[in-house]
Amino acid sequence: MTMNLAPRAAGLVVGFALSALATAAAPPMTGFTPDAAQAQAALERDFDAGLSSADLSAWMQQLSAAPNHVGSDHDRANAEFIRDRLREWGWQADIETFSVLYPTPRQVSLEMLAPTHVVARLAEPPVAGDATSTQTATQLPPYNVFGADGDVTADLVYVNYGMPADYIELERLGISVKGKIVIARYGAGWRGLKPKLAYEHGAVGCLIYSDPRDDGYGSGDAYPRGGYRPPDAVQRGSVQDMVVYAGDPLTPGVGAVPKAKRLAIKDAATILKIPVLPISYADAQPLLAALAGPVAPEAWRGSLPLTYHLGPGPASVHLKIESDWTQKILYDVIGKIPGRDFPDQWVIRGNHHDAWVFGASDPFSGHVAWLAEAKAIGSLLKGGWRPQRTLVYASWDGEEPGLIGSTEWTELHAAELKSKAALYVNTDMSMRGTLSAEGSQGLRRFISEVADGISDPETGVSLTQRARATERVTAFESNAPDPAPDDLLTLGALGSGSDFTPFIQHLGVAAINLEFSGEGDYGVYHSAYDSFDHFRRFVDPGFTYCVALAKVAGHTVLRAAQSPLLPFRAQDFSKAVGVYVQELQRLGDTMRTQAQLQRVLLDDGTFKAAQDPTQTRALPAVLSPVPHLDFAVLDNAIDRLGARAKAFDAQYDRLLSAVDSQSAVRRAQYNALLTSLESQLTDARGLPGRPWFTHMIYAPGFHTGYGVKTLPGVREAIEERRWDEANRYMVIIAGTLDAYGRKLEQTGTGP
Repeated sequence: MTMNLAPRAAGLVVGFALSALATAAAPPMTGFTPDAAQAQAALERDFDAGLSSADLSAWMQQLSAAPNHVGSDHDRANAEFIRDRLREWGWQADIETFSVLYPTPRQVSLEMLAPTHVVARLAEPPVAGDATSTQTATQLPPYNVFGADGDVTADLVYVNYGMPADYIELERLGISVKGKIVIARYGAGWRGLKPKLAYEHGAVGCLIYSDPRDDGYGSGDAYPRGGYRPPDAVQRGSVQDMVVYAGDPLTPGVGAVPKAKRLAIKDAATILKIPVLPISYADAQPLLAALAGPVAPEAWRGSLPLTYHLGPGPASVHLKIESDWTQKILYDVIGKIPGRDFPDQWVIRGNHHDAWVFGASDPFSGHVAWLAEAKAIGSLLKGGWRPQRTLVYASWDGEEPGLIGSTEWTELHAAELKSKAALYVNTDMSMRGTLSAEGSQGLRRFISEVADGISDPETGVSLTQRARATERVTAFESNAPDPAPDDLLTLGALGSGSDFTPFIQHLGVAAINLEFSGEGDYGVYHSAYDSFDHFRRFVDPGFTYCVALAKVAGHTVLRAAQSPLLPFRAQDFSKAVGVYVQELQRLGDTMRTQAQLQRVLLDDGTFKAAQDPTQTRALPAVLSPVPHLDFAVLDNAIDRLGARAKAFDAQYDRLLSAVDSQSAVRRAQYNALLTSLESQLTDARGLPGRPWFTHMIYAPGFHTGYGVKTLPGVREAIEERRWDEANRYMVIIAGTLDAYGRKLEQTGTGP
């Protein structure tokens, strides 16, 4: 504090500063008039003053002090701690429980029987300087939840990342995995697809290892010298088939309360059919070194000091997994502050509190921001402020095994959420780096304005400016087109992988997911080394980006709770969908050209002439012709939507600034309709083979797991060459867009 000013002079300086703050024009805020924006900016400054990096550090150290897997004592204790803090800060807070299937390992073993005998360690030893890594007795052993039990012995085959393209290459090389155990490395796609695809190709077991090329010493120094994966670290994780449905495998579509009707385990579609086990690269190395057969293609080779062969054999392995298939209790913490003016419009903010082991980065880097927001909002409450809309702060349990806590809660409260939930704001893990945001595309301007008002803690530029700069430089360095059509923050589309999934994909609630990433030294994902000591050294020293995350998420929640009109721009959505349709058209054209060129190269002998005569590799399978799909029904729907969106935004702006006697009533009607607008993009029939996923614009890909597919009913049909299905979903999506457009017209009527 500066103390060298005379009292009167100091008073004049402070008074001048306050006056300047009071009269300075607030930055643009979607849904706010200039006067309301000025008041909101002052509210956000008061909110920011309540954020403390010391708080975040202390909370993370406590929350990550012991193992936090579902069913652990510390997971429950953390839920009770979170509930008690919310109550202390003035929130209404309780714990909702669900009884869900959660198998845990009773016996797990892996050994190589030939050409030599090696027993896998399957454990993560303590690391010097990591205080919690000594707690080995209270951890669950490394495993993949919702794989099958089994006792299998078979030759080993290396399948690279175990994705669809890898099996196509294996087929060309004449290698079958039928009756074999496959070993795949983590990466390139969601882990649950690896054993699923292995089973579909006839394998009897699956091992998944972390190659040091991907997140170990190939990326940087290994822990504890650096932040990357050490030799014995294992990436745990769920392999539940969540592209079919999320949540408890036994209660699809309904909340897992005691009286819920449950499937038999054998009938649960999301439980896999073969045993699967994650292993470290220390345990994988002797297995891979013992393989013979063809040398792996160059792109398949990792960073272990060995020649990567494909097999099968002579490495023969014995894998045994026996689990306890009982139910466990989940503890969802739900905090609420009823809205003063619109109690039936909810702004929901979520982060999960369960972890595979200690979970400092995943999930507590996001959860301490959540706590900081809740405490700062509590300080506003104590000062007499109340939100206009109801705030709901949710701390989910059971996210790691399959988004279970959030899914069961949304399924149980589905009817109420469909009518009241205006926005869901999600975080999960975060670290040093640039801000990335994904969400419902009508919220792009809104979230960009939030980010533009917050400075990056290390560079001082706005979060929007830094994110856009990073995108442009990355594109330049990779010789990609400059991604700078405007100055707004890029808002990605939502696939899956965190607790936003049941809100947007199943219920049709508008959602945003936020995180910082790209600059933390983080290679210990889902291992016992994801610890407080690791985080404070390598992920976000000083917790400055955790505080920045609290600002972004907190401002987002507060603006959505306070805006006279819910923040939304219809033209941002219509333009995004127009881009998605153009992408589909280019996809069809590219596939058609590829099929035509392949036919020429096969017919004129080019493929055969290019083959290495010393290697046995079959010619590629002939690609089926690609018809000229008729996108007219979608193009026309986009044109109609664009016109309706333009009219809607103009009416939105007029209504926002209106001061006549009816404007308050009209705004209330407008907000009620906007609350349910996203649900117009759902279809009760859902997507092909997975009716739980009802959103017609965004979904996780059937063969990507987490990665998004936009207009998925059409996109995946084209990719899989199901042309009749593509045409059928064009009509369905066009009808969905028309229903959405009619809702825009409904809100846009009146003076």
